[in-house]
Amino acid sequence: MAISQHDDVPVAGLTTGQLARLLGVSPTTLRSWDRRYGFGPAARADGRHRRWSPDDVAMAQEMCRLTATGTPPAEAARTARLRARGSEHGHGPDRSSLEPSAGTDGTPGRAGSGLPLGRVRPECRGLARAAVRLDAEEVRELLRQAVTHHGPAVAWEEVMSPALQAVGRKWQSSGDQYVEVEHLLSWHISAALRHYYPDAARTRRTATGLPVLLSCLPGEQHTLPLDVLTAVLGDEGLTVLMLGGSVPADALITAVRRVASLAVVLWAQTGDTADLGLAGRVAEARWGVRGARTRTPVLLCGPGWHPVTDDAGPPGLTHVTSLRDAVRRLTGLRQAPPSR
Repeated sequence: MAISQHDDVPVAGLTTGQLARLLGVSPTTLRSWDRRYGFGPAARADGRHRRWSPDDVAMAQEMCRLTATGTPPAEAARTARLRARGSEHGHGPDRSSLEPSAGTDGTPGRAGSGLPLGRVRPECRGLARAAVRLDAEEVRELLRQAVTHHGPAVAWEEVMSPALQAVGRKWQSSGDQYVEVEHLLSWHISAALRHYYPDAARTRRTATGLPVLLSCLPGEQHTLPLDVLTAVLGDEGLTVLMLGGSVPADALITAVRRVASLAVVLWAQTGDTADLGLAGRVAEARWGVRGARTRTPVLLCGPGWHPVTDDAGPPGLTHVTSLRDAVRRLTGLRQAPPSR
């Protein structure tokens, strides 16, 4: 919603932290704009602390709107200042330009980013704005805060995933636009989760027992869901051995035979990579000393498995339907005896 001089801004003005919360950005971003583009409040309270007046707030909101539509930050800062000067000279700001971008259904976008977010956490709105601006520094900081404050499961389900889905929907409805936004956001989400896992394993609980082996099938490059699962399992005190994307079949079988693992998780994003025959070979692979060979349970994760698991598949395979289902099954295996 646009802010005027008579709205919720106190006469004394807002602090940088208050304005950051109002706009859904971090204080670091506002200070960066001030440092790089001279974009900041002139007034100071008691000669020390800077305060954003109602006009300053409207200018900052215009800056957010412009960068959210793809305008380079330097150009957005110049335009926002020019419009603010027009208001000072009695011309008045363009009120329609201060409104959030419209969503795909024609209603105002709640994130002010032009993305169809719907009802989401405020952190998700801020993340969407920063991603559309291609503000990598802000995206990184917001993701760090979300994972630290909410944990990886809630951060993924209520902040990261809704933002990614909104970008994907916007991409589908606008041709090639927003592809770079999706790539930026995906990469930083993966980086945040991968950074979180070792910290969780060290500080939250002591990881003990056999590791969970995670792998994408040959030709499958979508590793982000396994990064999510890795971080959540770290919170649960499980050790994870992540093989990554597009693991060759022979290498996957060799790893299962070499590693005494609690379970193997195979991810397939599409039916083209969901190889039920290979999954059966993994389920049949045994490890351990002669006379006491052990098989490892195999969990099939991802939407790609839906068309290939409608019929009965090889024994030893379990189709998992959600992140929480996978975590529940894997944590339950800690108490179960190994298969012979």
